Amino acid sequence: MATPLVAGLSVAAAALGSRYMIQAWQAFRIRAAMPRARRFYPGGFEREMSRREAALILGIRERAALDKIKEAHKKVMVANHPDAGGSHYIASKINEAKDMLMGKGKSGSIF
Repeated sequence: MATPLVAGLSVAAAALGSRYMIQAWQAFRIRAAMPRARRFYPGGFEREMSRREAALILGIRERAALDKIKEAHKKVMVANHPDAGGSHYIASKINEAKDMLMGKGKSGSIF
């Protein structure tokens, strides 16, 4: 009498466990397929821009090569260009960051 009951409970537990594992796998597969978005510098600019802040704005290392700086500047400017609805203030900070990391004097932001 107890054997069919134990067998039935075992089959039910295996079915529920399998269902849970299939759902977890499908959720993981969908989440893994989504591209990872890079996190950009969240803002809160310092009064005087430092090399560290400039690197954070462009999303690169402080001692990055010139071609990496130009590539990062282009990528961030495309996302924040004033002609495409971006802010003039943010665009000036991005340009200031590029100038600082490339060593082109101290231009300073007009804002």
